[in-house]
Amino acid sequence: MVSGVIINTLLIFCLLWILFRRFLPLQGVKQITIADLKSELKNKDKQFIDVRTPYEFRTRHIKGFKNIPLSDLPHQTNQLSKDKAVFVICQSGMRSLKASKVLKKQGFKRITNIKGGMNAWH
Repeated sequence: MVSGVIINTLLIFCLLWILFRRFLPLQGVKQITIADLKSELKNKDKQFIDVRTPYEFRTRHIKGFKNIPLSDLPHQTNQLSKDKAVFVICQSGMRSLKASKVLKKQGFKRITNIKGGMNAWH
């Protein structure tokens, strides 16, 4: 009986830890809003990546962003410079966060995720 309570407690703790880690901001990845992005777009020394599907990108995108779908990103980071800041956007901010993790694992240091994604762009 006691061991069952301990196991259940450990399972609940593990589940809470996974959820906590899932929604915790990614270390080393800056988060900005669309309002902040508008001032950054003028800087030609930065890279702007849209990780949505080609169809989503064709339908609506921000001028200056390059489309590299999330599924292709691990194999196409050679198109990006590790010396320049990378700004990542998607539809809502979830895929761009995943893309930020991919970039971080591949050695990129200056990564910025755009919170709210294209849903927040007016």
